[in-house]
Parts: sequence; C-alpha cells; structure tokens
Amino acid sequence: MLSVPGLAHAGKTLDGVRQRGQVNCGVSTGVAGFSAPDGKGRWAGLDVDICRALAAAVLGDGEKVNFVPLNAQQRFAALQSGQIDVLSRNTSWTLTRDASLGFHFTAITYIDGQAFLVPTKLKVARATQLKGAQVCVQSGTTTEKNLADFSRTHKLGIKPIVFDTYEAGFKALFAGRCQAYTADSSALASVRNKEAPNPADYAVLPDLISKEPLGPVVRRGDDEWFAIVKWTVFALQEAEELGITQARAEAMKSSDDPAVQRLLGTGDDMGKLLGLDKAWSLRAIKAVGHQGEIFERNVGAQSPLKLPRGVNRPWSQGGLIYAPPVR
Repeated sequence: MLSVPGLAHAGKTLDGVRQRGQVNCGVSTGVAGFSAPDGKGRWAGLDVDICRALAAAVLGDGEKVNFVPLNAQQRFAALQSGQIDVLSRNTSWTLTRDASLGFHFTAITYIDGQAFLVPTKLKVARATQLKGAQVCVQSGTTTEKNLADFSRTHKLGIKPIVFDTYEAGFKALFAGRCQAYTADSSALASVRNKEAPNPADYAVLPDLISKEPLGPVVRRGDDEWFAIVKWTVFALQEAEELGITQARAEAMKSSDDPAVQRLLGTGDDMGKLLGLDKAWSLRAIKAVGHQGEIFERNVGAQSPLKLPRGVNRPWSQGGLIYAPPVR
C-alpha cells in the first residue's frame, strides 16, 4: 500500500486511479518527441514520460498508464468529462484555458514558441515576408489565434487554411496546398525531420510569434491530485539540479545532502503531505530519469530531433526551468 492513511486526503481522482490500477493519460495523436507510438506501438515522448513518472509515483509502476490519443478538439472535453485523469499533450498554458475551462495547469515541462515551416524554394527568410500567403494551421488551437493576431498586427493578409488534425495540416504543405505551415517550433522540427519527403527542401523560420509554455493539465476541484501531478514534475526538475540521474538514483539514497535525502525518501517524509509514501519521487526518477534526461532522450541531442536545450535548461544553467524546492 503506497498511501499513508490519515496524513493527506487522497482525493477522488487518486482513488479512481488506484481502483482501476492505471493512470488514464491524454496524449496527442502523434507528435514525435512528445507523444507518439514507436514502431512496436509503444508510446514514447516527453509528455509520455511525465505520465509514466506519475504512474510510478502513485502506483509504483511507470508502465501502469493507459494512453488515450486525442486531437486538439477532443482533448479538453476528454479531461472535463473524466475520460482522462491528466492531459499531457503539448498544450499551451493560457489565461483562457486556465480560468474558463475548469482546469489547472500544473507546471511547465517545455517552453516553446510558434513558428513557420516553409519550402526553401520560396526563398522566404522571415515570417513578415508571408504577406498574402496561404498558411496551413490546425483548428481549435492557440496556433490558429496567434496566426490571426500576427497577420493583423503586421498587416500581412495571411489566408489561413484550417485542418482538424495536425497531420492533415503538414501533409497539405507537402502537397503544395499552402505556402507555409505554422505550429510550435518543436513540432515543426519534428515534422521537417520525420515527415518531410526531403527535409532539406523545408526550413523552420527563425521568428517566434508567441510564447507557448507547455505542461500537464488536470481538472479543477481535486486539489490533492493537482498537488501530486505538479510535484511529480517538480521532483524530476529538482532531481536534475541535484544530479540525481535515473541510473544513480538508488545509489544516491546514501547521500548526506538533506535535499537529496528528501527527494529520495531517506530524509524528511514528503510523501505523506501528498497522500503517498516516502519513495514516491524516487520511483518517478527511476522510471524516466530527471528533466534533462527526459529532454535529451526525446527531443534533444540523443533524439532524431536534436533540438537545442536553450531556455529549457534549468535556471542554475542559465535557462528558465525553475522548480520550487521539495522540502
């Protein structure tokens, strides 16, 4: 039994997760590096790893996840209805979503920005050169609204061509139905590297036209589950600061550092405040590694995308990722 009775109320979401023995996690229908099935049908990606860390923390096994693929239009209804326990699907944190849909964004796992993918033969170097262009975009996204704002601000007269799915949008670009495709910069790198007939024929323009902080989302009304999800993310981020890797986590339980002891369950019991046991964060780290390992494996140097870490480095390395202390 992983709970500590009497120390924290479990909450209805955690109760349901324990009863079914799985975390129902909403993911994309396929964005390489974030959430997509591999050649053997196993889900992989940065967002997927967050779900596995959560399952390890609350159920003791990172494989106890039911991945539910959702397109942009389906994702919020699935969370509102209780079909999923958490949405971990390259979803941007905005005021409208946070304040009007009955959700809580828990933490930022990836800092992104919207950009444009264009054929190199058009010789377009900057986004402001897309005057009058037909631009493919997915409906039901912040991307669609940002495109309209950008076009209006710069008086570009961009003509959006809207598609229900991410895949339909980039396939339309490759078929010549539009002059550009717009999405988060990380998603465009994925499309160019893995989907383009010839990656050299396409370029991601350097301009970012928005802020897109991405992270997992939960329903409002269950503060206990909200705390568990956000502190699982924070634990993975603090593990990187403390140098606790997936491979070294078990051995570092003997550390004399109080911060390491708290995170690995050998010091003060942090789990009881979440309705979990002392080893909750140790299991999360052992399941997927720390934030840096998750990044590099899925989208960074060890992945086909090879995205630079940039602002997604920890604050202690000059980046913007900053977790409150686990103490």
